[in-house]
Amino acid sequence: MVDRLASNSRHYDIVIAGGGLCGASLACALIKAGKRILVVESVAFDSDLQPTYDERTVALTYSSRNVFSALGVWEQIEEGGAQPIHDIHVSNRGGFGQTRLSCHDAGTESLGYVIPVRNIGRVLLETLDQSEEIEFLCPASVVNARVKQAHCEIEIAHGSETLRATAELLVVADGGRSRLADELGYIVNVKAYEQSAVLCIIKTDQPHQGRAYERFLDDGPLALLPHRMGQGAVRGGADGCHFAMVWTTRNTEVSQRLNLDDEGFVDLLQSMFGNRAGSFSEPSPRKSYPLSRIRVDRPALKRSVLLGNAAHTVHPVAGQGFNLGLRDVACLVHLVSESGLALGSMEMAREYVRLRRQDSRAVEGFTHTLIQIFSNSIAPVSWLRNAGLVAIEHFPPAKRMLIKTTMGLHASPQKLTSGIPVH
Repeated sequence: MVDRLASNSRHYDIVIAGGGLCGASLACALIKAGKRILVVESVAFDSDLQPTYDERTVALTYSSRNVFSALGVWEQIEEGGAQPIHDIHVSNRGGFGQTRLSCHDAGTESLGYVIPVRNIGRVLLETLDQSEEIEFLCPASVVNARVKQAHCEIEIAHGSETLRATAELLVVADGGRSRLADELGYIVNVKAYEQSAVLCIIKTDQPHQGRAYERFLDDGPLALLPHRMGQGAVRGGADGCHFAMVWTTRNTEVSQRLNLDDEGFVDLLQSMFGNRAGSFSEPSPRKSYPLSRIRVDRPALKRSVLLGNAAHTVHPVAGQGFNLGLRDVACLVHLVSESGLALGSMEMAREYVRLRRQDSRAVEGFTHTLIQIFSNSIAPVSWLRNAGLVAIEHFPPAKRMLIKTTMGLHASPQKLTSGIPVH
């Protein structure tokens, strides 16, 4: 990705602060919208610090796959190594409760997909690089923004230069704990979970066959997501014996998880998870990051809107974070392209807040409740969560609702989440 900035005009319809997954997805979705758009990304894409190209995986819901299909990029993402999730086994360690969610119950070929973040980032950036409609500055950052009646005044630090631009709408997509969100007057609520997620890729001696696992332990959930090794790998081949692991644990336990040698870590993982996925071996280097909940009750104001983690950062227990951000994208694209509301107006801001409120609150509440119930070793709570899993397994309406939430199909559909392009 190279800088592309027109020198004869610095007024834009939309400036997107943040060229990560959500910001780049929005830019791709608006390529044909007839708008003048500038994307500003602070971290060079060849940097080790760039999260768009790191080694993490993301669990993409079925509705998010529809968004990428509508953008015309799903085939390239899939070719890069998208592993379908055919079913999810949910269990509680030391208890009788368990349930299984299957794509057959949903009538689809999968519940979602496990994809390396770098594959999605690569496809989005290549798409933007080939577009003449989108201007791009990287590395650069929006250092100041002032809202005026008719536009937003923006200062951009780019190397030794300070560039000035105006925009009808400033989209803040620069991640959680956004400085810009504070500067623009958003009320940001932050709750630290006192937990961290430990990540690695782990090998097993049994093919995963597209099955994901969510195992609830006393100190937090342990997720194993079926993972393809290598670009274009075929399910059931040599790549079919790896999982992407996300192990949520108390902050006091993180150092121990990271500092164990491989053999010690595998032994601990096996003792916590059991043998239903086979025998584990060959963990990749482990990484961790702290977990917190970030919520902005009104994620849009006049001339600005918050997108993705800047508006809501949720616990990874249900793998909903990026998917929630993509539904933000779908909603904003609808308002920009089809609503007839003035771009950046207070009316557009109110409508965005109204349309996104139910979905955002549902996902935030769902993930927060899960972590409160399933990270609790008190005996009555443990019994209740076991009973709850049994009830879900034997009460089809509850299972169908959980499947819809898992697939991202609970929210009011937009064209993009239904797989329909917006022009």
